[in-house]
Amino acid sequence: MKFEIQKNDFLKLLQKTQNIIEKRNTMPILSNALLIAESGKVSIFATDLEVSIKDEISAQVQEEGKVAVSAKNLFDLVKELSDSTIIVNKKNNNWIELKNKKAVFNIVGAAADEFPAFPQYGTKDFVRVQGQILKDMIEKTLYSVSNDETRYHLNGVYFERATNAGNTSFRMVATDGHRLSLIDKKVEMPLSSSKSEGVIIPKKGLHELKKLLETEEGSLEMAFEGSHLIVKRESTVLLIRLIDGKYPNYQQLIPSRLMKRVAVSKMELLASLRRVSLLSNQKSKGITLSINKNTMEIFSNNPEIGDAKEELDVKYSGDALKIGFNAKYLMDILNNIQDDEVDIELNDQLSPGILRPANDSSYTCVVMPMRI
Repeated sequence: MKFEIQKNDFLKLLQKTQNIIEKRNTMPILSNALLIAESGKVSIFATDLEVSIKDEISAQVQEEGKVAVSAKNLFDLVKELSDSTIIVNKKNNNWIELKNKKAVFNIVGAAADEFPAFPQYGTKDFVRVQGQILKDMIEKTLYSVSNDETRYHLNGVYFERATNAGNTSFRMVATDGHRLSLIDKKVEMPLSSSKSEGVIIPKKGLHELKKLLETEEGSLEMAFEGSHLIVKRESTVLLIRLIDGKYPNYQQLIPSRLMKRVAVSKMELLASLRRVSLLSNQKSKGITLSINKNTMEIFSNNPEIGDAKEELDVKYSGDALKIGFNAKYLMDILNNIQDDEVDIELNDQLSPGILRPANDSSYTCVVMPMRI
């Protein structure tokens, strides 16, 4: 195997593998990426057996072949090379030689047949989705995913298709048992497309998908086949193994008929929570909201470091209410709301509350109360 490639092209290709490869894995081969040189292009493939990525880029291929090589070591080296042509040559015993101007480097590689095969798929039932829509949905739900590995079915975002009055939408839902985030987005697609039943997309896979959406603009294609989500954008193919489990009935977690509504400036509430939570219990981040007519007081108290109180002007005309929340949960929600004003719906100090953008009913966030 021998090819010539521009440094920036090679670096762009290697960059996409860096978060997928496992740093500590029982299978050492998975710390490698597979390089394949053939007919005027170089392809790369990396996997941790749960998330797989494949991409390719044009290169001057002088000799076809393939080899597995440490993805991190190769990336770190290429990153430091001069901005010019790199000559990559596979030598005896799967060593890789890199030449860049007057520099020569040799890296230990591994036989290509030791590397897992890229998962195959046959579906042609792809749906085209605007990347910005999907990125927005991921950002508005990913922070609510559970990190408790014993509740593996909550370690991802629930994704389903809904059809209402002829309109088709995608829905993403995430919960860790203490909070829940739900977002709906309308999409244009054939009714026969995509899965009608819901699936659970793992957190790591969504992080990789979000990264792909951040580096390139425009639309992408996605489909489900068997236990995989398949995403294609230009030359990049991302395969994510879905979580095999039953997602809880999230509708039961969303309270209905909440009687009290508070309208408040998002930026003012967010800034106040940041300040007041500095003097809260550093583990629980517990704060208290005391709501009266057109005012909200935010309290925190930590006997070891002090206490804090701040008052905000709000729109509220109901009965007085005092309720405790985890300040971090509230701030996570507010950081993902673009509206200037937020509606907070409540019943009493023991019932969960709902936060929504004032002018966007498609985004719903539920937070369980705390005993302060």
